[in-house]
Amino acid sequence: MHIPSIIEKKRDGGALSDEEIEFLVSGYTNDEMPAYQMSAFAMAVYFQGMSSAETAALTDVMLKSGEVMVYPDHAPRIVDKHSTGGVGDKVSLVLAPLLACDGVWVPMISGRGLGITGGTLDKLESIPGFSINVSQEKALAQLEAIGVVMMGQTASICPADKKLYALRDVTATVPSRPLIVASIMSKKLAESLDALVLDVKYGSGAFMKTWDEANELGEAMREVGNRMGVDTRILYNPMEEPIGQAVGNSLEVIESIETLKGGGPADLRKLVLDLGGEVSTVERSVLEAWLDDGTALKKFHEMVEAQGGRPEDLEQLNSIHRAPVMREIRSQSSGSTLRVDADTVGRASLALGAGRGNADDIIDPAVGFDQIVKCGTKVAEGDVIARVHAKSEAQATGAERHFLKGIKIQ
Repeated sequence: MHIPSIIEKKRDGGALSDEEIEFLVSGYTNDEMPAYQMSAFAMAVYFQGMSSAETAALTDVMLKSGEVMVYPDHAPRIVDKHSTGGVGDKVSLVLAPLLACDGVWVPMISGRGLGITGGTLDKLESIPGFSINVSQEKALAQLEAIGVVMMGQTASICPADKKLYALRDVTATVPSRPLIVASIMSKKLAESLDALVLDVKYGSGAFMKTWDEANELGEAMREVGNRMGVDTRILYNPMEEPIGQAVGNSLEVIESIETLKGGGPADLRKLVLDLGGEVSTVERSVLEAWLDDGTALKKFHEMVEAQGGRPEDLEQLNSIHRAPVMREIRSQSSGSTLRVDADTVGRASLALGAGRGNADDIIDPAVGFDQIVKCGTKVAEGDVIARVHAKSEAQATGAERHFLKGIKIQ
């Protein structure tokens, strides 16, 4: 095949065959095709798009560029969830152990946070000793033992995606919908799933700002998943305010543990149950009971212990990761809380050190916000509407000022 001719075909809006897509991606992954040609191809896709068949073919060749999870014949139903990201999104920490109580296997490969979007791996690593570096062999043994593993992407999973994403990042082609879909779905489908639920966010604190944008992305992911034999479900959820009342790595783990004890914020619990209901084999009432009676918490403890942590440390996280400065933020007026802007809260948390502006930034697990007021709450002037955890008084002052810009009470 002739690389410039394939690029030209896509540039002019033509549909590529499976063989042409495989030729390009495999060639680039194996260093047989120069980056400038792949850059030209990515830009052609950015402007011309891809059909669902082309996107599925791209996803398939990317996931087959490395290892995929292989399970024994006696394995039960394999399920997972993917979120397009958000502020305060600690859903996976509750949902993964909850689903494992159902007897299914949950091989959750997660990512790190970048910008205002928090990462599941960063939250887990605020648990002392917890290791997200798990080999496929160890992952399978852990699934056999307790039904759940939460791990990072290994070097052998979807190497084509890693290489192509790095190129997209420096060639202004990250927002291409087919390339986004293939990137997300190749990593998830490398888990060899039976069922996947997609938590697609839209709004202030999400990558997609409108429901229409979220719907286009969600439907594209669902079509690819279903084409590749995975029962793919979608829930669309607004991201105008943070999920729960905590934003920050250890603070979100603490809130997740409260939810696993049957408490926690109502919106977090509802989202966990909504997503769980899409891929579990039991009724919602059973999932609720497992949250309330300690079954899901016990499963979380088992996972923490299996991956190097100590369950007893979970009750001490507020002292293990204690920020030097904790300051209450008080309402400047009385009325109903009309807005708690997720983007503003996320950026304030990022400035504190709870997230990354660059991929190599070091995260502080102790900083962030908790006790964040929810939209619709009535408050009086002087009531606490959040608490900031900061490294210094100056940072706390800046974070408070930034946080208040996202609050509307009247």
